[in-house]
Amino acid sequence: MTMFVYLTAGFVLFYVFLYYFVLKAARCCSQVKLQGKTVVVTGSNTGIGKSTALELAKRGARVILACRSRKRAEAAVLDIRRESGNNQVLFMQLDLASLKSVRSFAETFLNTEPRLDILINNAGVIASGRTEEGFGLAFGVNHLGHFLLTNLLLERLKQCGPSRVVTVSALLHRCGNINFPLLASTKDLVSGESTLQNIRAYCNSKLCNVLFTRELANQLQGTNVSCFCLHPGVIRTEIGRSLSWWQQLLVTPLVKLFFLDVEAGSQTTLHCALQEGLEPLSGRYFSNCALQQVGARGRDDALAKKLWEVSERLTGLS
Repeated sequence: MTMFVYLTAGFVLFYVFLYYFVLKAARCCSQVKLQGKTVVVTGSNTGIGKSTALELAKRGARVILACRSRKRAEAAVLDIRRESGNNQVLFMQLDLASLKSVRSFAETFLNTEPRLDILINNAGVIASGRTEEGFGLAFGVNHLGHFLLTNLLLERLKQCGPSRVVTVSALLHRCGNINFPLLASTKDLVSGESTLQNIRAYCNSKLCNVLFTRELANQLQGTNVSCFCLHPGVIRTEIGRSLSWWQQLLVTPLVKLFFLDVEAGSQTTLHCALQEGLEPLSGRYFSNCALQQVGARGRDDALAKKLWEVSERLTGLS
């Protein structure tokens, strides 16, 4: 019994140390208010997207929840309105797995909303399957859908500047790779749909996010729009809800114990969206509310430019 007590106490002390010195996230320190500003947050009916939208609503912004599921998004709208006291929180239908839906969303938004001050490309998936146009799901949703959405809304962002585009990437971008011949032949950056391939697809799509932000910053030079990408931390979200039951059984205890909650996970997104004086760092990558270096592939300007040109063709922008 004594040994059990010692082991338990040791584990608790280890966890407290790990939490406060390794896992605990920094917080966004900006006190900026957003009355009169409009923000779009994709994938904001749950997880860090919802937490981000809630904080922006508390600051007085008009917040558009750009989500696929009407039922879940409308429930989130009610939650955010109640918690923030802000009735300027709305749902607009957006399915990033359909380029047609992206275009429809952009058309509706531009016809009904006179402002766009902050675009937060938050939605992300780890799953097998294909988009409506036949692209791999992670590549199509995490990169292509957001690429098209950003480009379609770019003029409105310029009109309302200074404005920002914030894209949620991940530390796993360092494990990503872009195989253009494979993309041309299969419409995906991986060659299968096993669990391992799904994880690789996610890593590849997160590298795409980093490269997209880098090239977007180059495209936006001389304008009043800045852009940033970020790693939100290792978060307890529903992004892995498509995992099989046995996979979830294995990872859930670790997730509950070691991963950050969604409020902590939204802090770097909020930092990139709100912190004053970040404009000279446009195109850069943040983690834990601080500037960080990206992996070597994420610093490749030629790769970023090629991905941009390929994405333009794939989305029908060129």
